[in-house]
Amino acid sequence: MLMIFTHKSVLPKETCHHLNLKQNGIYVDGTLGGCGHSRRILEKTAPSGILIGIDQDADAIENARKELMPFHGRVFLFHDNFSSLPDILNKLEIKAVDGILVDLGLSFHQLMESNRGFSFKKDEFLDMRMDTRNNLTAADIIENYSEKELTDIFFRYGEERMSRKISRKIVEQRRVAPIKTTAQLAALIRETMPAKLIHTQKTDPATRVFQALRIAVNKELEQLEIFMNKAPEMLKSSGRLCVISFHSLEDRIVKQAIRSREEGYGCSCPRDFPRCTCGFVPDLKSITRKPVIPGNDEIHENPLSRSAKMRVAEKL
Repeated sequence: MLMIFTHKSVLPKETCHHLNLKQNGIYVDGTLGGCGHSRRILEKTAPSGILIGIDQDADAIENARKELMPFHGRVFLFHDNFSSLPDILNKLEIKAVDGILVDLGLSFHQLMESNRGFSFKKDEFLDMRMDTRNNLTAADIIENYSEKELTDIFFRYGEERMSRKISRKIVEQRRVAPIKTTAQLAALIRETMPAKLIHTQKTDPATRVFQALRIAVNKELEQLEIFMNKAPEMLKSSGRLCVISFHSLEDRIVKQAIRSREEGYGCSCPRDFPRCTCGFVPDLKSITRKPVIPGNDEIHENPLSRSAKMRVAEKL
């Protein structure tokens, strides 16, 4: 039986401020996690605000049913990916909402308590599935993908400069014995790295490869691109979109997607044209020209927040 778990939400005050919360508004938390953001949204939109909570992790949904019990009647929960939000709104017969929040970070529960191998700090099976209904695990990728495919994943999703060397080492090792656990994979990566590089890096040498595998298993960037393409159509006029990302690949997708819908960016006409002839009509404007980042106090209290960046856009 799953115990109620909590998670220290990133940028909690800033998120509620930028969502421009209204007491009778309808809001979406596309990544429930430990319900920190959801609880704040419900508290600040009392007594009649509605929350649509989504998470692809079944543990998060089960936790939310308990954690958000005091707000019964104002919460609708869905075990799904946030990219499925249009279908979810159709089921609820809701055309548009006042605000959408997506926090792309892992929860503390997923990292340390889910037993799914998201972290190399514990020796667990290389699962890394956020939604355990999916078939592909990180162990499957490590065991079955070619050296080139592994190299591409580590370089594209982890920006790992040693990707070729690591991939070669994995292929050599799996001929001897399968690589099934986080400890096995992390040790292999560390053995591959030059000693000088290990001592000069701020993060563990396994960090980027683990990130890359998690992204590949869960198709995280593809799902984010789908969502960002659909998000403006799901917002009411003046509705807000807040996306919190944790690495440059995510942030780049969010930034480019917002810019592609903004005046001055989305038009495909040549710059020397006196007026737009491509038919582009902007439907978003950036509220935060630079991403909102945690302050020193928050980073001190919650080290997991240190790489967070929040971008906010408003529907025109």
